[in-house]
Amino acid sequence: MDQLKFVVLDEEDLEVASAHLQDAVVRVSDILWRPTDKRVVVALNRFDWEGAQRDNPEFRRRRAALRFERVLTCKCQRVDPANKDGVLNLLAVEFSETEAPSGVILLEFSGGATMRLEVECLEAELADLGSSWTAAHCPAHADDGGLPKSKRA
Repeated sequence: MDQLKFVVLDEEDLEVASAHLQDAVVRVSDILWRPTDKRVVVALNRFDWEGAQRDNPEFRRRRAALRFERVLTCKCQRVDPANKDGVLNLLAVEFSETEAPSGVILLEFSGGATMRLEVECLEAELADLGSSWTAAHCPAHADDGGLPKSKRA
């Protein structure tokens, strides 16, 4: 699997990043909010959905970083910053424009946890950081419709 690295400057870019990040695993201690730099960095272990959908599926994960620039505020709900070993499962990343070009980025995690970033504009980067490793299984969701793991999207 090739390493991902791309810049996110609009909602379409973010939709692509969100698809690659579905079911990424994030440790609470790997979320860094730098208010003086207006930056949020999230280190995560993303699942390789492309590899899982091949004829001979491979379930793999890879360390990656998701960086947001021009962040004005960072608010969390159902995320305990004191629980540094807490683990979050990322479901989606979305952007809602408020007063162009500013808006809100919402990171949604399983169990109802969220991160809400108010941004001057949408400016982010997703980059893989190293080699991949074998994952024990393919993430499953209640709405998979009973499809075999190799056919899930």
